[in-house]
Amino acid sequence: MDYASSDALDAGPRGTDMLLSHGARGVKVVIVGGFGVGKTTMVGAVSEIPPLTTEETMTQAGVGIDNNPGAEGKNTTTVAMDFGRISVNKELILYLFGTPGQERFWFLWNGIFEGALGAVVLVDTRRIEVCFEVITRLEDRRVPFVVAVNAFPEAPQHPLSELRSALALSESVPIITCDARDRASCRDALLSLMVYLCTLAAAQETA
Repeated sequence: MDYASSDALDAGPRGTDMLLSHGARGVKVVIVGGFGVGKTTMVGAVSEIPPLTTEETMTQAGVGIDNNPGAEGKNTTTVAMDFGRISVNKELILYLFGTPGQERFWFLWNGIFEGALGAVVLVDTRRIEVCFEVITRLEDRRVPFVVAVNAFPEAPQHPLSELRSALALSESVPIITCDARDRASCRDALLSLMVYLCTLAAAQETA
């Protein structure tokens, strides 16, 4: 397979040749999840360009408004979106949009979801409940998604089958583990989404 540059996704034989038949030049992908699950980190780790971030320092003004259980040590937050880009090959570029995690900024999600081909839902196993509303919003908008469990060092480890049950995911929705700090791991999460989208497209063609 011919890649755009050495900074491309460096994908191996993971079924990514399937992507060439769906040769959209630019594809919008959304990285979603609750506050502090690693969305900004993931976009920054995998982007081949300096990522655009809108992180601001959290202040006393948010006390009593923002509810961030399990992420009390985090002192910055995304207030609009994160943006990055990664080339899969010469025919396919992913434009990555990271959503804000705090509920008071969720009104921005509608605009960010607009035109998205798919999404990666980042999960922190210490705070699984923050993903319920995220997944519901994606399902309501019929945006296909994969779930990526961010491997925080201190987070409890659960079998993926148990997490699937806890999140009420259908068997068709891929659920994987990743490290949002690691470029190769983030790449694999994005490739899992792309392969899933190709599977859905193939199923629609044969329906």
